[in-house]
Amino acid sequence: MDTAGNLKTSNIELDLDRPNIEDYLPSGSSIQRDLLDISPTLTEAAGAIVDDSFTRCFKSNPPEPWNWNVYLFPLWCCGVVIRYGILFPVRVLVLTIGWIIFLSSYIPVHFLLKGHDKLRKKIERCLLELICMFFVASWTGVVKYHGPRPSIRPKQVFVSNHTSMIDFIILEQMTAFAVIMQKHPGWVGLLQSTILESVGCIWFNRAEAKDREIVAKKLRDHVQEADNNPLLIFPEGTCVNNHYTVMFKKGAFELDSTVCPIAIKYNKIFVDAFWNSRKQSFTKHLLQLMTSWAVVCDVWYLEPQNLKPGETPIEFAERVRDIISVRAGLKKVPWDGYLKYSRPSPKHRERKQQSFAESVLRCLEENETDPHFLDDRMPQFPVNG
Repeated sequence: MDTAGNLKTSNIELDLDRPNIEDYLPSGSSIQRDLLDISPTLTEAAGAIVDDSFTRCFKSNPPEPWNWNVYLFPLWCCGVVIRYGILFPVRVLVLTIGWIIFLSSYIPVHFLLKGHDKLRKKIERCLLELICMFFVASWTGVVKYHGPRPSIRPKQVFVSNHTSMIDFIILEQMTAFAVIMQKHPGWVGLLQSTILESVGCIWFNRAEAKDREIVAKKLRDHVQEADNNPLLIFPEGTCVNNHYTVMFKKGAFELDSTVCPIAIKYNKIFVDAFWNSRKQSFTKHLLQLMTSWAVVCDVWYLEPQNLKPGETPIEFAERVRDIISVRAGLKKVPWDGYLKYSRPSPKHRERKQQSFAESVLRCLEENETDPHFLDDRMPQFPVNG
């Protein structure tokens, strides 16, 4: 009952967050209101200008500067010296030691225990958790986990909101998940195709339409095996700035499996953990984290959910998104995150243009018989003499 109340409150807050176009028009501006009345398309466009909730999902909000006077500026300079001159070299050393330990153990285990798959997988899981711990230590990560630690069981899938690729690292240090993720270039892609693929991770390329069918089959096969690592999916399909949640893809909710929601909320007191992959490489993102004071976040392992009788996968996905959004204090928006990577199709634009043209013609036809239609809307000027 409490959860239902929270979901209802969240929906009300989302409605209140939507702007009222009338509030942004000057008082007495009948012409502007008449223009907005011509077509829902104009109202839609005006609403987008006033409050572009789609773009805001993928913007990093820089913190307000606090070194604005002669007293605070010296303290800020001391902080820069400590972060870049002391903490950063120490963190690089910690991460280097972690990689040396990991590779010196992983390579022999991976190649020498080929005939002992069960033992090899168990050791590789432990080693992957270890290197993720070193990564979190290199950011001075302060992570608080709530709820029971995930266990390895068949026919279950974990889903989480997505802010950065470090979400995977933070969750991986507790449990060696097999993750489904976009294929990346560079050194990240090398890790994906070697180390991470060995623990059952699945990669996709959103530019390839055929990948969807292949990935869907791999997901169904993966959840059926009891010995496989727990499957972790970020159903938003892209990184969102930890203030909002965009639409969940339904693929994770069509596997006839128990869905275990995970909510992640970052505290921006020291650094914004959002990764804008279109403006920043992952290497620069890691450097930003390693030169900050700390990465602070909370992780909640929430109650497992199952598809209810008569419920569609899309409704199931929205219900799980509600649960995650309420727990992490995130606002729901009705956008597909993939729109971030694509432009509207020509057919969609043509439909909008046609709809707009028809509404304008209809409005003109309705008022062409009124000779004072335009006179009422023209500004009145005083006449001298």
